[in-house]
Amino acid sequence: MTSDDIQSLRFFQTKAHECSYLADREARTVFMDPEQPVSVLLYSRLVTAGFRRSGTHLYRPGCDHCEACISCRVRVHEFTHNKRFARLWKRNQDLRSIQITTPDTPELFELYSRYITQRHPDGDMFPPNLEQYRAFIAATTPTTQFFTFHDAQSVVALCVLDELDHGLSAMYTFFDPALAARSLGTYVILWQIEKARRLNLPCLYLGYWIKDCDKMRYKTDFRPLELLIGTKWLLLT
Repeated sequence: MTSDDIQSLRFFQTKAHECSYLADREARTVFMDPEQPVSVLLYSRLVTAGFRRSGTHLYRPGCDHCEACISCRVRVHEFTHNKRFARLWKRNQDLRSIQITTPDTPELFELYSRYITQRHPDGDMFPPNLEQYRAFIAATTPTTQFFTFHDAQSVVALCVLDELDHGLSAMYTFFDPALAARSLGTYVILWQIEKARRLNLPCLYLGYWIKDCDKMRYKTDFRPLELLIGTKWLLLT
């Protein structure tokens, strides 16, 4: 699939709305036509071009006067654990990961609700509700996979990821907010990097990085990290 093929697709742009990441800014979003069938190849090319998935919708920022949202991806085969990552990885070796067919269960929705309420009460997904959960978390595409993480007593985290033809895309992760000492958000990224390595896939996409957004700064901890600048993927130095 070439850039000309992508340009032949239909896209729609939203009206200006409040930015979720940077105060006092307006945002606009470009969505691919939801009637367009999404194959693994199409999705892979769109992610390479800076698109992301939300539920069944593929989108990218389309702001008029801002380019702060930058797609980023980890070079999996060159990634190594620093001392902090090594300690965190060892701390969570008791966890078991299980691939499941759907996260649409009362137990996982309850975990999601606690996560959103305690970790993101100022975000777009607060207050959590079941309809939103099913549309955003439980929605599937040909690339979607769900993995739960369990300690000896219960499920402590869930990650939603997409397997592309050249990498994995970390769509969303939520976890038990009471287990702060485990740093589960970071652990799941390390787990996804290892999964991509086992599959011999060179990239793990982490979504958008925003330099001036505190919530996004953690992504630069995972290096080597490439940023999509214009139409080129460049190594963050």
